[in-house]
Amino acid sequence: MTDQAQHSYTPRRPALRSQNPEMIPKVLLRAMFALAMASLAIVSFAVITDRDHVGVPKPAEVLSSRSLILQGGGAKAVTVRQLDGTVLADLDHGGFITVIQNGLERARLVHGVQADLPVDLVAYANGRLTLTDPETGWSTELGSFGSDNKAAFERLLTQ
Repeated sequence: MTDQAQHSYTPRRPALRSQNPEMIPKVLLRAMFALAMASLAIVSFAVITDRDHVGVPKPAEVLSSRSLILQGGGAKAVTVRQLDGTVLADLDHGGFITVIQNGLERARLVHGVQADLPVDLVAYANGRLTLTDPETGWSTELGSFGSDNKAAFERLLTQ
């Protein structure tokens, strides 16, 4: 036998990094699993110890409320009506009111609810202002979007 015949070629071991770019690295998979388990542990602890909810608004007295109908008029326009059909505001560029109306319309579409049903605008003694859809349970804290946006709905409450 010759020297070449005695020494056969052995391929190198593949590198630790996968050659397939679509493979998720094992370290990342382990980190994602650890994050999911940590989240599960934290939630389980909160449930078992009956921890109070945080971020939930404190109950307060209702100062005023009004039922309104928000009707979209395209990408930017919105019409706000009273229950009797009287127009409170007809806005070509409704700004934040249009944004809220679009969110409401989406929630109603998902729930299969008619789009032109009334919503409740409620002001509370602790300064909160909410818009709630009694048909779907959808609601939003209008003060969470800043004082200027909240003021747009406060004007509707007092008109």
